[in-house]
This record gives sequence, structure tokens and C-alpha cells, in this order.
Amino acid sequence: MNTRSLNRRIRVLSVDGGGIRGIVAARILAEIERRSGKPASTLFDLMAGTSTGGILVLALAKPGTNAGVPAHSAEEILDFYNRQGRIIFSRALRHRLKTLNGIMGSRYGGRGIDRALHDFFGEARLRDALTPVLVTSYELERRAPFFFRSMRAQSDPNYDYPMKVVARCTSAAPTYFAPQKIATGGSSDYYALIDGGIFANNPTACAYVEAKTEYEKAEDFTVVSIGTGTLEQPILFDRAKSWGIAQWARPLLGTVFGGIDSTVDYQLRHLLRDRADGTSRYFRLQSKLQQGNEGMDTVDAGNLRHLRLCAEAMIRENSATIDEICQQLV
Repeated sequence: MNTRSLNRRIRVLSVDGGGIRGIVAARILAEIERRSGKPASTLFDLMAGTSTGGILVLALAKPGTNAGVPAHSAEEILDFYNRQGRIIFSRALRHRLKTLNGIMGSRYGGRGIDRALHDFFGEARLRDALTPVLVTSYELERRAPFFFRSMRAQSDPNYDYPMKVVARCTSAAPTYFAPQKIATGGSSDYYALIDGGIFANNPTACAYVEAKTEYEKAEDFTVVSIGTGTLEQPILFDRAKSWGIAQWARPLLGTVFGGIDSTVDYQLRHLLRDRADGTSRYFRLQSKLQQGNEGMDTVDAGNLRHLRLCAEAMIRENSATIDEICQQLV
């Protein structure tokens, strides 16, 4: 049990999965850092993320060269997506031929994303996180959720992994990237991990439970949940009624993720009702995407710009809410 901050409000950040749509969440976090004048690592007592959200919170918590100062601002992470997106989601001709363009294997090889994560995280480890982080993954062979916890990594060397490895495991989305195999530490056993989005694409409920567990005597929480954009375009019955495996392959993953996101949002709105003075305990910041911009791997310049503009539109429309968030966090 963490004994810090028991007598004050515990501040929790949660960031959804969504591939390159992490641009949306990074832009929102950059705005929160700008308005508050503080790095996210000092604004929150716990930061949780799934997939691209996991990459984001790890990057926000990665220590820099100066003690207590993060290596990256949210604005710099936004630049990472813009610069590295095409590398992460790149497909060599050999890989396309070998997998029949993703039919007989993962759509993308691991070389691009491995290089990008190595360059970004270097040799930083999970235990080094400036702020406690919770990153989701899913263990295939045990058929169970798996959580990377920085606080556990600080006390258990066998559980401490390089941040780049944690980022790789949480973002191994089925059909996009191959599962990741990592040693359990201190034995010959291993974990077989994929993207945590299959059970917690919106990890806010996981984050809230983790905060309640670690700060068990705390009585008040502020939870900020940031999405990576949602598509409200319906899947029409007249089209879907005749779909088979081939047609459902891509829409199914997005449908599952979207259903999880909405369900968790509903749960948290009821669990964390407003305080007696009318202030909010729970904030959900989510942008609306247009048809054609929902892809997790759409990395052309036009889409990258569109994602940023979607985030900026959401920021304008929810400016007062973001001000309230910053007031509670500082």
C-alpha cells in the first residue's frame, strides 16, 4: 500500500489505445501541460494506458537527465507520432509477400516499431518511472489480463522490464503486430503477450481500481480519462448481415474496442459522481472522427493533420472543462 498523499485528492490519468490516433490524446495532454504549466508526471499520482496510451504514459513518466524531470513533454510525444508513425506502420515488400498482405500473418513486421521504441525509450526501465504507471497487456497462453506496474517493478527485480519492451507488449494489436514473448525473470518460463485493448482499450476502470488499492485510505479521487477518437458512423445492417470472416476481420476489432470504451465510460460516470459542491470527480475527453480517419495505422500526412485538428476542435469545445481539470490537478 502506497502511503503517499493519503490526506489529499488522488489524481489519476487514463489513456485509451488506438494506434496512430494517439496523436489525439497527446495533443490533449499537451494542452493540459500548457495550461497547468507543469509536466504530467507531477500532475498525477497514477498514470495508466493501453497500447498507444501505454506508450504515452510511459513516455510521460520516463526520467530525463535532470533528477525528477521527465525526458519528454506531451508536445514532444506528439512529434514522435508525426515522425515515427510511418516507420512503425511500414511494410517491407518481403513481409507483404510472406504474409499475403497480412492474410497469413501480422500486417506489420516488428522491425519498424522496435527501432522507434528503442530510439525513444533507450535503456529506461519500468522501475524508473517518475510517476506510478499501470500498463495493460493480455497473456495468451494463460488466457488472463496482464499488468505492468512500475511500483511492483521497484520492489521485484524479476518484474522489472525495459520501458521499450513494455511499450511493445501493450501495443501488439492482433492482426497488426505479432505477439511478444518475454522472460518471466529468474526462470525459464515466459509470458506471451498481446495488446491490452482486447479487454481494456479504455483502461480507466483498471486505473481506478489500482488507485483505490494503492491509496486505500484515500477518500477522494479525480480521474481524467482521455480517448483517441471515436467514429460514430454506423455499421449498416444491410451490409453486415452478409459479412463473413474476411469482411468482419477489421471492423470487428474496432467494434470490440469501441464497445469497451463506452461501457467503461458508463461505469465510471456512475461510480464517480459529482462532489457535494458540484465539482466533477470524473472527466472523459473524447474526440469525434470522420469516416476514413478512424484507422489505427493510417499514417499519411493528411490523416495525421486531421487527427490533430480533431483534438484541437475538442479542446476548443471543452475549454472550460479542461480549465476545471487543470484547477483540480495543480
